[in-house]
Amino acid sequence: MEGKTRVNAPDTLSREYNNRALVPEHPQFFARWSESSARARGTMTCYLERRYGDMPGETLDLFPARKGDGSCMMFIHGGYWRSLDKRDFSFLAPAWIDAGVSLAVVNYDLCPKVTMEEIVRQMLRASRWLWLHAEQYGMDQDRLYVCGHSAGGHLAAMMMSALWPVFDARLPKDLWKGALAISGLYDLRPLPHIDFLQPDLRLDEASALRLSPAFLPPATRSPVMTCVGGDESSVFHRQNALLGERWRAAFAGDIAMPGTHHFSVVDGLADPSSALFQGACRLMKLDR
Repeated sequence: MEGKTRVNAPDTLSREYNNRALVPEHPQFFARWSESSARARGTMTCYLERRYGDMPGETLDLFPARKGDGSCMMFIHGGYWRSLDKRDFSFLAPAWIDAGVSLAVVNYDLCPKVTMEEIVRQMLRASRWLWLHAEQYGMDQDRLYVCGHSAGGHLAAMMMSALWPVFDARLPKDLWKGALAISGLYDLRPLPHIDFLQPDLRLDEASALRLSPAFLPPATRSPVMTCVGGDESSVFHRQNALLGERWRAAFAGDIAMPGTHHFSVVDGLADPSSALFQGACRLMKLDR
């Protein structure tokens, strides 16, 4: 996607980026995630609505692991920065708790109520909160990893470009020890031309470039892994490949998930037998 976008017709481009239209059965996934998530919150030890900032959406849900080495994954949900909620993704917790990994599922305010720049700043604040409070919840400050899906994949990549000591002098430059970006968007330059997104995102050429991880350097060499569903649209495959090409010094590999689309790929993160789950374990050095 660097340079000219291969798919040029605006209607075609919009169609390629419209995952809900491409997967008509997506409401079934949302309903199942919601049901499974409510069950997880009702049966597991969890600390809900922990506030990491003053804005309404600045909360996270924390599922602490009672075993393991103190590893924690912060998961950032997708929804094109304008929909969904952390409560939809509590269903990821049981598999990770069983693996000895604490899970923090983070919320943020949504566009158009806030700008995408503000969402990035919110994720900076969430990251700081997690690092500062890690030991309080039995986690190791040196075992923190970030993961995100779709818009969350973009935000996870943005966190790997953050200059943490500049943001807050208390923080280490390698606050995150690694990242897993799933079905993410890393070159945002096409998005101002997407008719169903632009009214909410309100991006212009300058802000789209400024918020594109593909055109920012990773702040450290902490490993970054990528994944995209095998059946996702061509633009998501190109977005996925672009981050690996641009971030070669930090790139730790792509995880193949054949036969999955933009929504079903997330289920792999809750399935210990899936390539996605096992790849995340490699990222966090749990396979050693």
